[in-house]
Amino acid sequence: MVKGKKEIKQEVKQDLIETTIEEIAENYGVSSDFVLKELKKIGIKKKAATETIEEGSLEKVFTHFDEIKKGEKSPKKAKADKEIDKVKEICLSSPITPKTIADAMGKKPTEVVMALMQMNILASINQAIDPKSAKAMCKKYGYELVIEKLEKESARDEQKQKTEESKKEEQAVDSLENMEKRPPVVTFMGHVDHGKTSIQDAIRKTNVVKGEAGGITQHTGASVVKHKEETIVFIDTPGHEAFTAMRSRGANVTDIVVLVVAADDGFMPQTVEALSHAKAANVPIIVAINKIDLPTADPNKVLLHMQQNNLMSEEWGGETGVVKVSAITGEGLKDLLDRILLEAEILELKANPKRPAEGIVLEAALEQGHGAVANVLVTNGTLNVGDVILCEQYYGKIKVLIDDAGNKVKSIATSLPAKVVGMSGVPMAGAAFKVCKSEKIAAALAGTKAEATRTKGLTRTVVFSLEDLFSNTKNNLRNDLNLIIKTDVQGTAEAIRDSLLKLPSEKIKVNVVHSAVGAISESDILLASASKAIVVGFHVKVNPGVNDLAKKQSVEIRLYSIIYELIEDIKDALEGRLAPDQREIRLGKARILQIFEVSKGPKVCGCMVEEGLIRVGAKTRVYRNKELIFNGQVQSLRRFQNDVKEVKSGQECGIRLDNFLDFQEDDFIEIYEVEFKKASL
Repeated sequence: MVKGKKEIKQEVKQDLIETTIEEIAENYGVSSDFVLKELKKIGIKKKAATETIEEGSLEKVFTHFDEIKKGEKSPKKAKADKEIDKVKEICLSSPITPKTIADAMGKKPTEVVMALMQMNILASINQAIDPKSAKAMCKKYGYELVIEKLEKESARDEQKQKTEESKKEEQAVDSLENMEKRPPVVTFMGHVDHGKTSIQDAIRKTNVVKGEAGGITQHTGASVVKHKEETIVFIDTPGHEAFTAMRSRGANVTDIVVLVVAADDGFMPQTVEALSHAKAANVPIIVAINKIDLPTADPNKVLLHMQQNNLMSEEWGGETGVVKVSAITGEGLKDLLDRILLEAEILELKANPKRPAEGIVLEAALEQGHGAVANVLVTNGTLNVGDVILCEQYYGKIKVLIDDAGNKVKSIATSLPAKVVGMSGVPMAGAAFKVCKSEKIAAALAGTKAEATRTKGLTRTVVFSLEDLFSNTKNNLRNDLNLIIKTDVQGTAEAIRDSLLKLPSEKIKVNVVHSAVGAISESDILLASASKAIVVGFHVKVNPGVNDLAKKQSVEIRLYSIIYELIEDIKDALEGRLAPDQREIRLGKARILQIFEVSKGPKVCGCMVEEGLIRVGAKTRVYRNKELIFNGQVQSLRRFQNDVKEVKSGQECGIRLDNFLDFQEDDFIEIYEVEFKKASL
């Protein structure tokens, strides 16, 4: 049907009436604010971008903006072109949120959130969004987003520090006259309870094992021994598999690895794992076959296991030294020390004691009276009291240096361990440290690193598309376990965290809300209450008054001294939080033969039980022509005017189901039960 002029005019009129200031701005590629200003000049007063312009004024408006665009109004052309072509620039630092964008553009946060939703990005007002989405969002409003990156500033500061240090190092060139012989750093590795610490005890004539809970080494420690007037540094790593990361750090700072294998057990899973770390560190390996005093000892089994793991002993034509020892009787211990010194001599270990010290943090903790304390191993140079050290976001002037024997000393040479007092915080175990030229430089670098770390944590953007939101809603049935972990040393906290996060389960997940060093405090309880978490303490005390607060806040505190028990208990807690597994058990099947109307109550269907049995209270499904038409429950059963609890196969009965009346003859009723079983990970 051909439209008449009147109809076309009416449509145009309707379109014109619906034209808003925003549409005009979009049509001419200018901002809504610019349109409002120009309208005021031609006598049209509007306040909001969403307002419409009347039909009678539209022709005047279009003419005005067409002239600006064509340049017919030369005095206004420059200003209009500037407004049209100008790209406004806003500068924001991470993390970028809808609120920070809105503040920079002078808009409402809700407007930015709505605009992001139109881009298929769902984010709350204070939720960080990725840079790409933020730039696209700003471009939509005519702004160019420039992101300030703290990483660049941090890189500049680090480069400045490196330049200054390189100048200092050039003054202490590692020439032959400056190089001196240094002690070998030996790491003992192996399976739990194979005797790593016991061997060192026998050499040091100490008894560390009795001091460890459960007789298991929980921390990475270092000690110094003398043999034939030569110094050897021992690093003892925990054998439990939870401390894989700590063993890895031990291998990375070591010169020689002693792989301890029990003569009666041979290679175990953690032995193989420790061997992998040693090979990755590319250091000489000495195999110490321990417990040869036992009647069940079989050194040849160990040699065979070595061969199976591509580690050939000298006895079998390879290059790996094997020493048979007994930590109980002391047999072979001198041979082991001789072998260590031989390997060290081959390596020709040397260092420059005149250069600024650098090294690795083995452990770190808070100690009463000392504050933050770090057990370090100097890998190069000499560490002195009064030196300013930098370790990630922490720094400080060394107030006290304590050697492995517990004596206060003025300096620590290369390859030797020490306890450092005077840092501003507790660094992570395994972190590298170095001596800075001045406290001012160290403070600046530590501050930059802390800010970068904080920003990195805040910019863990979780941006969902609308499709993700709906799919995640289905998965919200999972019940996660939140934990707050407090330990005596940093390395243990890291090990426990890694162990718990690796618990295998697709149904439930462990969320470590917070982990730190020190006693359990009131702030931990308040955080646990807010996040519905359990507080787990390992080798730490509970501060006074904390237990009372925990009871008021209904927060559970669990204390442990052995890591096995901690992990097992948390695993049990996870299984307890899991919804029980459901298993459907089919009981029987019945066919409806006849429908009976009764004076009181719903219809009753007369049935023949063809399979299994029917039980009162059991769940049912009613099928008609193989299609499911009802899900319900058996309300009552009758046989020959008598109420019964159960009817077996081959018998007839009357069945009444709950809330179902639409029975038909030849419908089938399937009877089943649901069994609940304790869920497992």
